[in-house]
Amino acid sequence: MAVNSSINIIMARTSAKTLFETVKLNGKHFQILESAGIWAVYLDGQPFNIRNSSFKVTKYKKTSFVNPGPAINLCRRLNSIFQTNRFTVIKLAIGSQVYP
Repeated sequence: MAVNSSINIIMARTSAKTLFETVKLNGKHFQILESAGIWAVYLDGQPFNIRNSSFKVTKYKKTSFVNPGPAINLCRRLNSIFQTNRFTVIKLAIGSQVYP
């Protein structure tokens, strides 16, 4: 009898290149890290906002992320909730400067 065994290998995320860093007097340490782009969830090829409302609170949820994983998870969740495949993930790598 043959036993089919599989080994799950958990790979650590590769370390991003640090572009700039500083240490503030209050002890907070800021690092600006290199990124391959911004991943955004789009509906029918268009950006959108998500507003989550209840009787007391209205909150806006993120639809763009610096890593693809959270964007893909949100896309899957929205497609499941709305029973569609119209939500997609778009990688934004180049854009136009709007400020300053």
